[in-house]
Amino acid sequence: MEASLVHTRPDTSKIDPFNETFFKRWQERVFSAIDVVNMGHILTDPKPEDDSHLLPTWETGNKQVRHAILSTLSNELFDIYCQFKVAKEIWDAMNKKYILEDAGTQKYAIGNFRNFQMTEDKDVSSQIHDYHLLINDLAIEDIKLPEPFVAVYLVETLPESWKDYKNNMKHKRKQMSLEDVIIHIRIEEQNRNRDNIEKAKELSSKANVVEEKPKPKNNRSRKQNSRTKPNASNKVQNSTIKKRGNCFVCSKSGHHAAQCRHRKRIEKTNSKANLAETEVITAVISSEVSMVTNMMDWVVDSGATRHICGNRSAFTFYTTVKEGEEQVFMGDSRSTPVIGKGKVLLKLTFGKVLALCDVLHVLDIRWNLVSVSLLGKAGVRILFDSDKIVLTKNDAFVGKGYCNQGLFLLNVSDIINNNASSSSAYVVDSCDIWHGRLGHVNFSYMKRMVELSLIPKLSFENHEKCESCVESKTTKNSCKSVERESDLLSLIHSDLGDLKNTMTRGGKQFYITFIDDYSRYTRVYLLRNKDEAEDAFIKYKIEVENQLSKKIKRLRTDRGGEYESNPFNSFCEDHGIIHETTPPYSPESNGVAERKNRTLKDMMNAMLVSSGAPLNLWGEAILSACHIQNRIPYKKTSKTPYELWKGYAPNIAYLKVWGCLAKVLLPEPKKRKLGPKTFDAMFIGYTENSVAYRFLVTKSENNLVDVNTIIETKNADFFENIFPMKLNGEQEVQKTRKDQSIEPSEFETRRSKRDRKETNLGDGFYTFLIDEDPRSYKEAITSPDAPFWKEAINSEIESIMYNHTWELVDLPPGAKTIGCKWIFKRKLKQDGSIEKYKARLVVKGFKQRKDVDYFDTFAPVTRIASIRVLIALASIHNLVVHQMDVKTAFLNGDLEEEIYMDQPEDCVVPGKEKKVCKLVKLLYGLKQAPKQWHNKFDHVLVTNGYSINDADKCIYSKYEDNTCVVICLYVDDMLIFGTNLEVVCETKKFLGSKFDMKDLGEAKVILGIKITRTPNGLKLSQEHYVEKILRKFEHFDCKPVSTPYDPSLQLKKNRELSVAQIEYAQILVSLMYLMNCTRPDIAYAVGRLSRYTQSPNQDHWTAIRGVFKYLRGTINYGLCFSGFPSVLEGFSDAKWISDSDEMKSTSGYVFILGGSAVSWKSAKQTCITWSTMEAEFIALEKASYEAEWLRNLLADIPLWTRPAPSVSMRCDSQAAIAKAKSKIFNGKNRHIRLRHNIVRQLLETGVISLEFVRSELNLADPLTKPLNKKLVEETSRGMGLMPTTEVKSGGNPTY
Repeated sequence: MEASLVHTRPDTSKIDPFNETFFKRWQERVFSAIDVVNMGHILTDPKPEDDSHLLPTWETGNKQVRHAILSTLSNELFDIYCQFKVAKEIWDAMNKKYILEDAGTQKYAIGNFRNFQMTEDKDVSSQIHDYHLLINDLAIEDIKLPEPFVAVYLVETLPESWKDYKNNMKHKRKQMSLEDVIIHIRIEEQNRNRDNIEKAKELSSKANVVEEKPKPKNNRSRKQNSRTKPNASNKVQNSTIKKRGNCFVCSKSGHHAAQCRHRKRIEKTNSKANLAETEVITAVISSEVSMVTNMMDWVVDSGATRHICGNRSAFTFYTTVKEGEEQVFMGDSRSTPVIGKGKVLLKLTFGKVLALCDVLHVLDIRWNLVSVSLLGKAGVRILFDSDKIVLTKNDAFVGKGYCNQGLFLLNVSDIINNNASSSSAYVVDSCDIWHGRLGHVNFSYMKRMVELSLIPKLSFENHEKCESCVESKTTKNSCKSVERESDLLSLIHSDLGDLKNTMTRGGKQFYITFIDDYSRYTRVYLLRNKDEAEDAFIKYKIEVENQLSKKIKRLRTDRGGEYESNPFNSFCEDHGIIHETTPPYSPESNGVAERKNRTLKDMMNAMLVSSGAPLNLWGEAILSACHIQNRIPYKKTSKTPYELWKGYAPNIAYLKVWGCLAKVLLPEPKKRKLGPKTFDAMFIGYTENSVAYRFLVTKSENNLVDVNTIIETKNADFFENIFPMKLNGEQEVQKTRKDQSIEPSEFETRRSKRDRKETNLGDGFYTFLIDEDPRSYKEAITSPDAPFWKEAINSEIESIMYNHTWELVDLPPGAKTIGCKWIFKRKLKQDGSIEKYKARLVVKGFKQRKDVDYFDTFAPVTRIASIRVLIALASIHNLVVHQMDVKTAFLNGDLEEEIYMDQPEDCVVPGKEKKVCKLVKLLYGLKQAPKQWHNKFDHVLVTNGYSINDADKCIYSKYEDNTCVVICLYVDDMLIFGTNLEVVCETKKFLGSKFDMKDLGEAKVILGIKITRTPNGLKLSQEHYVEKILRKFEHFDCKPVSTPYDPSLQLKKNRELSVAQIEYAQILVSLMYLMNCTRPDIAYAVGRLSRYTQSPNQDHWTAIRGVFKYLRGTINYGLCFSGFPSVLEGFSDAKWISDSDEMKSTSGYVFILGGSAVSWKSAKQTCITWSTMEAEFIALEKASYEAEWLRNLLADIPLWTRPAPSVSMRCDSQAAIAKAKSKIFNGKNRHIRLRHNIVRQLLETGVISLEFVRSELNLADPLTKPLNKKLVEETSRGMGLMPTTEVKSGGNPTY
């Protein structure tokens, strides 16, 4: 062995002395300190021979190592091992002793680890350190645990208060290491500590228990009488001042307590009461223990049986309690004595005084407690309403409280600590109470009685108007002139007006006015609904009080619901504002506001009429009218409201004629060197708190300024004799007449030209639903089809009565009813003829309140694509397809809430006109009706062996004995697919036993889609619907074309006034329904045209007429399912942006099953792409999502191949396919990287497979771009879209 002379000594100064514990830890530290200076061989190698040249080196090293070992031993062990002169002998001796002893400690280390559990009384961080030590002990014993196990076990050892945190950590999908868990726990601990510090300022003690020791019987009554005033009936007594010589029993003068005739009866009663008081009395606050003291607030505690106070200065009357006589046990198991008892008077914010007697004085209590049970015994009623409490006594308001951090605190304004109040408990001294006791005498007489000392001193400042006096004494006063206020904000008049039939451009339907009584200065605010009235008043109050440095004293309004709400009244009370309301049916009492509203409306109408402006500008007009009114002198003062309000006369030179033409200067960033520097606009008002005007842009040649937008500026030239809206209206009329002369039916709202005849549902009856269904009950019973509608109404009522949907009861107090109405609908056959007349009673569910009348509203319905997939399976496996309808489906659901409804129109029960319908079961229109019906249907099927499809929750399947049945539910319509007729009949029999069903036989029409079985398979078509919309929009006789979209059309956004926008939107809605159901060939055209719904122009109308012409030529097209091929294939395509007006590409995909399309989509992409490859890849990712859903849908149907094969996806971009198959994405775009990961995952899991297809063979090509005639025909045929019947009159298509 080679060794060199070592000049450095081992450093063991930081090693704790070994005391026979944790030997392996000590051994490792010492050996590490020795080995670091190259002396480890001293402890491992034997001593060299005496003649060896290494002996001197070894002796020097032995001394240093021996010193290092002995210096790290305890005094007891040093005495034992100091006799060894060789370091290796010491090392071996200790190894032999302690290694053998530690061999049995392995099981103890495991036990310590298993029994480790964190506690609440120690910091979590320190306990984590202990956990680390246990893990190290196991490592020393060569016991290695997996890191995920150690991390999860640490979470399980957290205290009970961390229960929610533990549950959250268990549901994390990402596996966390031990260090990550420790960091996570320490962050959570810091947040909890910070929250506890904040809560400590507001939370109170958790529990207080008061216990009284029994007193001797012989002096029990005497001691009690010396402390408190006995009360036989425990009733509330009047608040009087204690005088010398009064009896301590009955509080009357002329005798003492010993001679009182009430004494004997009271002592007998109190003897029983005191027996109850010797038991344990509890006062519990259900909140966390507070860490701070708050002696100002009073907590209303429903679990307390005694009042408790910790502030000695709050007592008006006080007596001490002997030491140890009563104890209070705190929530932390400490006990503290009761120092004394007494009386506390609390002055509430409403002005009334609440007297609390026998209040315990406890020094260690951190919050003052008020017992709810004792207040209730005294007749004080406490109403807990949401986050506040209301105290009343004898139906008179006493005070309020609020919820703060889970505790209800009384609104106490002051604590009265003098002796000028009543000695009775819970007496609310108020002039209103004495007013009632004195038979509603006039308040002036009550003041004289106070002066004569006949009744206690009362405050007459805040007394309320007596309702009984109003009912019995008041007569209607004549309207006399009143003096105006002499100061600003002393009285504010307010009223709310509505023009809900016409909304402003911003959707406002109401306006509210605030008029100062002194100056008549008016402010107007526009509101969306009446609930915003409170917010408007708050905004007005803050502004005017800040500007004038005054306070609003009174507010006078009518009795509208917007002013009578609890939040509005509470706001006025909290800010000391007297809210004056007019008597019912007395609008003259609020005459100032009523006259101002009439004046503003008249001016507004005059402005709109004179300028020719549209009615939706009434908001701007009324704001301008208010602006002008404030600058017109008032006849009685000869001064303008503006002058009285501001203090100086206004300058009205800037006023302009409302609605006139203005040439507005373009802002600097939008100016051009060439071309006009202004744009035409209509003047619509004045800006608030600015010198600018408001303009509505009517004409602009600058692309940066859009027509029909509002701009504020002061740089404009006015032409006050020209009104642009009048000119535009005249030009539009002329333009419309010109267009009508060319093609009369393009923009005119369609009106039926047929002669109305009485309907006769005979053998020869055949018609199409061109006219709309009745919209009201009155319209139905007065129509020519009234007999059929009445029969439908009687059928609906009979079904409701048979199902016991409601019962007639009296409306409970405080409850409100919900209205109902009749909905009428003609049901059609597969050929478009009328099958039956149907009437449905619907509840006006929009009046329901969330979390009161309903809680959840979600209910799934099957997708249209799911129906097409099942039709494809039926064609592949030759399934039997039948249809059933659930009569009054929603009536089968169970109602869990209490809801009252008005009796239906013309169905009121004679003699019970005032009763209402209490709903027992669901009705159509209720918010919760769809969900409850679906839950009921779902429960019935699942309990009878049906399984729910995971991809579509409205598809149920059952497979047994080599037979399969599939049920597809869409609200109350269902399709039943079966392998044979027998299993389908059994299913229908089962459903008929559970619900009131109508068997429609073999499926013919579902959701307006005609189902036809042919020798070659099944067909889906909407020929009657296409004819209906063509006739409705007067294009049935148009000349057909061969393509749905003309490639030569270059559509751009319209920057001028729109043309027939409403009719344009109606047409698109009809076309979208057709496209989503059976016509994928018009998907691109409809999707492209829908981008211009907001403001269409003539070019857009030309394109939409082209779609109508294409539908006329292909009116008999439908999806034909032949059953081959029986594999699911997908096609995806994209068109990169080629138009300067567009910023995003277009994606499209289509899936084929059973010879026809089952799912398709054409939509604008949601992100901007920089190349064709990126656009194709985004389209591929969207198609892959749909492929995964379709595969999952088919996998849950027993008839599909198991395991489900991959979906073959075909794309015409080899670059996109190569990028998808590449395992590494090195691009810079994050949105492409995310989509690449998704597609790669679907490829690796076998959900999809990618293949290249040429563009001319890509069936998704017509979903992204316009094609010529040949490609349209070929792609339509490839998607299974073929003619189903002969083309009707109108001519063959021209190509």
